[in-house]
Amino acid sequence: MERIAVMTRNTNETKISMTLNLDGRGKADIHTGIGFFDHMLNSFARHGFFDLELQAQGDLEVDTHHTIEDVGIVLGRAIREAVGDKRGIARYGSKILPMDDSLVLCALDLCGRPWLSFELTLERERVGDLETEMIREFFYAVSYGGEMNLHLRQLSGSNNHHIIEAAFKAFARALDEATSYDPRLKDVLSTKGSL
Repeated sequence: MERIAVMTRNTNETKISMTLNLDGRGKADIHTGIGFFDHMLNSFARHGFFDLELQAQGDLEVDTHHTIEDVGIVLGRAIREAVGDKRGIARYGSKILPMDDSLVLCALDLCGRPWLSFELTLERERVGDLETEMIREFFYAVSYGGEMNLHLRQLSGSNNHHIIEAAFKAFARALDEATSYDPRLKDVLSTKGSL
């Protein structure tokens, strides 16, 4: 049975609709009005084997902040809803992912408690039409919307495009691992009995 979440978020700053299938094939139809962000979300879907449909209209005449942050909130909530009660899933996922000069580690825990540790060194102000400071804001929003511990650490690299893309792909692979079923588990992976 596929795990699918359909989410909307409408504010004075953004209007977002999203469908996420955790058990997809990596198909994406993404439109945020921010080219480089669309590219990263497409990479996330493809490398995590998630089907992701996203339409976002934001106040880009101000800047990209509200759009990127709100997409992160909605994506986090969609992950949380699609995972459901977490029975039988691995819960933890990690990936060290190379992309040319960059090497980025992502580790996460779908524990029901939000936390972000973000250690990427991004020295350019922008990559394409995206402010690099928004990468942290995006992952912060995902971690809190998804109620997950999320750690991103740059191990090497200097090209900002490569570092960011490695982070999105590592996150995708780690999330795919964390949401995968373990046949040894009949309930949740916790001594408390719930997550």
